[in-house]
Amino acid sequence: MVLEAISLSGPAKFFNWGFISISIPNLIMIGLIVVLFVLALVIPFPTHDSSEHTPSSERK
Repeated sequence: MVLEAISLSGPAKFFNWGFISISIPNLIMIGLIVVLFVLALVIPFPTHDSSEHTPSSERK
């Protein structure tokens, strides 16, 4: 099983860079959040045809 291959009972590994010390799982989560935030900025919202929302008296 895949669950048996990943041991969560041991201590987490840490990334140390100068005075910054962060666990690898937290670093992965922060990276995923940043990627999702950038995708939310880049991917456009679905747009609707503007003629659908104009009243029938204004349509040509």
